Amino acid sequence: MDAIILAAGKGTRLRPHTETVPKPLLPVQGRPILDWIVGALPPVERLVVVVNYLAEQIEAYLASQTHVTNWATVRQSEPLGTGHALMSCAAEMRGDRVMVLNGDDLLGRADLARLAEVPAGILAHPVQAPKDYGIIFQNLDGTLKQIIEKPDGLEPPQLANIGAYVFPRSVFGYTLPKSPRGEYEITDAVAQCAAAGPFRVVPATYWLPIGNVPQWEAAQTADVRPAT
Repeated sequence: MDAIILAAGKGTRLRPHTETVPKPLLPVQGRPILDWIVGALPPVERLVVVVNYLAEQIEAYLASQTHVTNWATVRQSEPLGTGHALMSCAAEMRGDRVMVLNGDDLLGRADLARLAEVPAGILAHPVQAPKDYGIIFQNLDGTLKQIIEKPDGLEPPQLANIGAYVFPRSVFGYTLPKSPRGEYEITDAVAQCAAAGPFRVVPATYWLPIGNVPQWEAAQTADVRPAT
């Protein structure tokens, strides 16, 4: 299995801290966010990190880290969405499956290990504000039925998409539609995979989102042991 980490964003909600440092390299308890993510990965044959904003800093980190020796970067020259970032990595893939993670949240090492055990799947974590997330709906057998973005009227808690997936290599043969906001979404790749075969919903026991300054500040004193 290979891994892709999506780390090309500008981190605008974390300004001014991201004006000179890319969001994945902001420190959490003395370690860059990206270091926590790479360190929590299950064994992978190859790591590809999608970069753009302040890419040289991320490449310098990757050259210095010791978690994964076989790595590469892919530059997403235009911000065309997470689906475009995924598809940009096709030529770098070597394995029959690929784990794809957002480059800005801390996830549990044990949860990622469980995700790695399924042929195809998505991590899900309960949230109290469903209208702020992509909400996962399951079939009776625990496979993915659909993801609805920011739905109204649902009683909490609901299971949210937290940006961690395992895809079969065949995902790179899909053609993704352009979304109403003019981007290509990774959730459309998820939908196509789920239509082609079972796509498991894997419950996550730990998730530390770092999407804005208050969340980043709170992470400095949060329990991060599950990510180690």
